[in-house]
Amino acid sequence: MPISIVSITRAGAVAASLCGLFAVSPVAHAADNVIVLDSAEAQLTLVDPVSRQVIGKEPTGKEPHHLMITPDGRSLIVADSVSNDLMFLDPHTGKVQHRVEGIEDPYQLGFSPDHKWFVTAALRLDRVDVYKYDGQNLVLAQRIPLAKTPSHMTFSSDSKIVYVTLQDTGEVAAIDLASQSVLWKLHVGNTPAGLWMTPGDKYLLIGMTGEDDVAVVDPHTKQVVKRIQTGRGAHNFRNLDDGQHIAVTNRVESTISILDYTTLTKVADITGLMPGPDDMELSADKRYLWVTFRFAKHVGIIDLTTHKLIDTIAVGRSPHGIYFANRAPVYAPNPD
Repeated sequence: MPISIVSITRAGAVAASLCGLFAVSPVAHAADNVIVLDSAEAQLTLVDPVSRQVIGKEPTGKEPHHLMITPDGRSLIVADSVSNDLMFLDPHTGKVQHRVEGIEDPYQLGFSPDHKWFVTAALRLDRVDVYKYDGQNLVLAQRIPLAKTPSHMTFSSDSKIVYVTLQDTGEVAAIDLASQSVLWKLHVGNTPAGLWMTPGDKYLLIGMTGEDDVAVVDPHTKQVVKRIQTGRGAHNFRNLDDGQHIAVTNRVESTISILDYTTLTKVADITGLMPGPDDMELSADKRYLWVTFRFAKHVGIIDLTTHKLIDTIAVGRSPHGIYFANRAPVYAPNPD
């Protein structure tokens, strides 16, 4: 279905209408491929999860970093940040369905839990764009200046607030989605990155990539209440779907820490990894954690019963986002 673009107002209240964006017919598939974004090569790598062999590559736009499944599960959105577009894939096969241009610098992206809002973080433009979503179309509600280098995000469970880290100012910002206004900002330390909300919206966990810990923020009192030491370059999170634990990659230390988010303590470290662990994905049986090694051009597979790296797969340069359709369900309301 064609995409229509309307004129951009100076205020940005209604900037673009992307019609029929999610009207995608189901596609038959034989197997669910693992999809890895090679951000420095403008491509994605497809991996067979059974044989653990690379079975193909597909071109993308420039610098694909992050990805997100659509609410209906029919498409996987890849955000091409430098090409200023979104690429829609079959989430099972990784084959391209269509592209949407004119989305400026979509470094990070996310849907609110109620699926009424779609948000992109424009890292190099120092801006967050908020779109209204009605199940079929996206309409840009507001472009919000938010210096400097907004990167990762997570939402409140009631879909009223999106929290965004600002890497170069060391802050986390809370944005009211209904009014598209910044409610507050809090300085949390050097180079905050990944965000994750604990169940009940009690605490925000923030990976401090410029330090060696996870900052624990009470979003109600707007205070850092604790720091959990993990490893140098604490970066991104993946819920382990057991109602208790979450993994955090330590990108400089080249380790992964396991945190108990009910007690806000570290319970284990996974060592012996390749350089630059970044994004993670959990197998449907919850036994294996797949991780991209940003500085090593590989993906690794960790056995969570032994906390050992059991296999590595060569992919492209700077592998970042990773996804497979038979992923485990998420325990908490706000996934990483």
